Amino acid sequence: MAAARPAPPPPRSRRTRPLGPRAARLGRLVRASVRRCVRAAGFALAMAPWLPLLSLLGLLPGAAPAPAPPPAAGAQAPELAPAELLAPARFALEMYNRDRPAGTRAVLGAVRGRVRRAGRGSLYSLKATLEETPCNDPTVCQLPVSKKTLLCSFEVLDELGKHVLLRRDCGPVDTKITGAGVAEDAGDFTVKMTSIFKDFVITYNRTYETKEEAQWRMSIFVNNLVRAQKIQALDRGTAQYGVTKFSDLTEEEFHTIYLNPLLKDNPGQKMRRAKSVEDPALPEWDWREKGAVTKVKDQGMCGSCWAFSVTGNVEGQWFLKEGNLLSLSEQELLDCDKVDKACLGGLPSNAYSAIKILGGLETEDDYSYQGRLQTCSFSADKAKVYINDSVELSQNEHKMAAWLAKKGPISVAINAFGMQFYRRGIAHPLRPLCSPWLIDHAVLLVGYGNRSAVPFWAIKNSWGPDWGEQGYYYLHRGSGACGVNTMASSAVVD
Repeated sequence: MAAARPAPPPPRSRRTRPLGPRAARLGRLVRASVRRCVRAAGFALAMAPWLPLLSLLGLLPGAAPAPAPPPAAGAQAPELAPAELLAPARFALEMYNRDRPAGTRAVLGAVRGRVRRAGRGSLYSLKATLEETPCNDPTVCQLPVSKKTLLCSFEVLDELGKHVLLRRDCGPVDTKITGAGVAEDAGDFTVKMTSIFKDFVITYNRTYETKEEAQWRMSIFVNNLVRAQKIQALDRGTAQYGVTKFSDLTEEEFHTIYLNPLLKDNPGQKMRRAKSVEDPALPEWDWREKGAVTKVKDQGMCGSCWAFSVTGNVEGQWFLKEGNLLSLSEQELLDCDKVDKACLGGLPSNAYSAIKILGGLETEDDYSYQGRLQTCSFSADKAKVYINDSVELSQNEHKMAAWLAKKGPISVAINAFGMQFYRRGIAHPLRPLCSPWLIDHAVLLVGYGNRSAVPFWAIKNSWGPDWGEQGYYYLHRGSGACGVNTMASSAVVD
């Protein structure tokens, strides 16, 4: 009988050799690249159903309408028969009459227009005459008013039968002269826009080197007003959009000068996770009322929002520990944080690390803000504030609110969609327009609450007190609006 064949020896375990620094760094870069690809894929899937509609409205990132050249032959939107225009025209009339007393409502006259279609949406550009009926009711109007004819320009979006009014411009028309209405309407619109632009130039002390530049800036201004109207129509909150000090800038200029492209592309320094606050969040809280927030600052024409977000957080943390509110130096971070890119952008996590390495922050008085990169002149002897660590916070907005109420203002990063034209109210943009994957601006959460049952975050911005609500931005709370919960962090002061 043959001898049994001995069992093969077990495989020899292979000992893993530790990775060298270059290999470890390569691994981190590969993992970061994979994460970006996954986020990009998720963003593309989420955006796909909306792309035709957003393209139609000119609201895709980087697709703000510029002064348009004459359309090529054959490229015009088709002129529609009046019957096809009745539904959007009647909707526009309903919006026109919505806040008017019963005795003064207009009726629809002649309608003409064009339509552009993309995907599931149609954008109607209408010219319509409205007849305002005579008003003789003393309870509605103080004096008898004669019949008036208006010529109106409307833009109406129709998405699967649901209408949204994007633009409305109406003015009186002389119906006795054939064709005079259209010319008069165009002339009135130009005069109106010129007047608004002049007010803007005076209000914000604008000067332009040449007449050609002034005309170009006015054309950008007019296009931005149209864009602001579209953003207004699609916002689900109470925000109002319109003329701001940024209204003569193209979208590209605004993004390049004031925003921070590094936020969406780079995870920055790894921070430990903060322990959640176990107590439930109070109904409302505002650190401005508690003395933990300095006045609104202005980053100027420099993408240094990351530095202002971090100093605001550290100011609050130091106040909670020492009871002393100090305005701290952003310029120190621009000059001395060698990981971040000064006016070209940076990350809060890197800034915390820089403060620890440097040994603290000087005050604004000792190291004043210049809004440009300079040689580092930090002096440890002048440092008034230190931090021990930094932490990453939960993405759960209920937990963020509880943490804020107990621990102080929070550094966050958001997608700044619509902020170029924000004036007041609670912003709540559609998610495809304000994607959490495209965060590009660092700010400071200082409180939260409700206005007319609409929950909000109170956000301290760094564009000066002549922007927004005295320098503050109010954003919908509880929906992850604009990625407000994706990069929440704080310094730790023991």
